[in-house]
Amino acid sequence: MAVNALAQVRSIREIPRLDERFALGKHLTIEIYDAEEHILNSVEILKAGCLKVVRDSGATILDSSFRKFDPQGISGFIVIAESHFSIHTWPEHRYAAVDLFTCGTSIDYDAAIQSMGEVFQTDSIIVSADMARGVLGNNGVERHTPVCEDSRYVYQLSWQDRFESSKAWGLSSSVDVYHCDPEKIRDAEHIKRYVRELCERIEMKRFQDTVVVNFGEDERVAGFSMTQLIETSLISGHFANASNAAYIDIFSCKYYEPREAAEFTLEFFGGEHYQLQVALRQ
Repeated sequence: MAVNALAQVRSIREIPRLDERFALGKHLTIEIYDAEEHILNSVEILKAGCLKVVRDSGATILDSSFRKFDPQGISGFIVIAESHFSIHTWPEHRYAAVDLFTCGTSIDYDAAIQSMGEVFQTDSIIVSADMARGVLGNNGVERHTPVCEDSRYVYQLSWQDRFESSKAWGLSSSVDVYHCDPEKIRDAEHIKRYVRELCERIEMKRFQDTVVVNFGEDERVAGFSMTQLIETSLISGHFANASNAAYIDIFSCKYYEPREAAEFTLEFFGGEHYQLQVALRQ
């Protein structure tokens, strides 16, 4: 929670010190969870929000650069007189990673974190690290042991490595694509072509034809539903007329790249952004 994050920053600063040292800079890493997707995926909105956070902290803005990636996600960097503020977003997980590096004592970290909660419309903000950088001793900058990941865990950066190392029985992906092209999700033949091309993309053999059924009686759930047997399990989906959204589930005992499947689905149905949940099945 944002309040907890503020308390965490205070508690870190209030820990009694055995001795006093001088550091060239202070480096906070901040995790933002449950943020609004439209904020994380719009350069204009994200940039305006991050500039507000920096101003609210009391820092002096010198320059900024923000870049959107294809199909989604943004990296941003703000140069401040006191050092820098950077951010990278994962709209599919409603998550953003923030680095705040500062020199001197003029920055109000509590105000910065409070402002992040307002900008990203979330209470789930955690300060994951608070580091002193460039610690000076009597003979210049001291050499400190780097801050490392928790040695109890191995953190992998690819789903394939995670799938293989865990000896998972299967991989399940849920892909939700929002603001699709209405004509594309209301066309049964287009949906069938999507399944064929998706299976080619992720190298899955199909069994039998794709079954597409139109649910038209209840407006709340009206739209096409789809099922497709594949060589190791099933692809299913529902295309909702009310929200112009596509909800796809892919389950397979054979590995496929979930992000590739999600990005292909986004492009095929002309959506604005997607969310992705991946589960390893044991």
